[in-house]
Amino acid sequence: MITLETLCIRIGNVPVEDVQGWIDSEWLRPEGTRGHYLFREIDEARARLIRELREDMGVNDEGVPVVLSLLDQLYAARRQMYRLREAISAPRESELRGRIRALLASLDD
Repeated sequence: MITLETLCIRIGNVPVEDVQGWIDSEWLRPEGTRGHYLFREIDEARARLIRELREDMGVNDEGVPVVLSLLDQLYAARRQMYRLREAISAPRESELRGRIRALLASLDD
């Protein structure tokens, strides 16, 4: 975990006041309290994204939460799809029992 000052340097020398504004706007959700924030890797990646949206892509302050919300929804949907794929591909208990019985029966022959 890193401090606010370290985060600001790592994401491209963004002023502390800017990042504090992102926190106040709830675009970033670090651990800790004002003046004692700690940021995880995911927070750093999100801060980098916010900087890129604003500086490189020209997204204004009204558009940033819209983009972040859409990306959050996309990532949530992807996680759900991965879970669904795992659930579908995992053999069912009854199928396993049937396979074991068939295997045991073939060993008796």
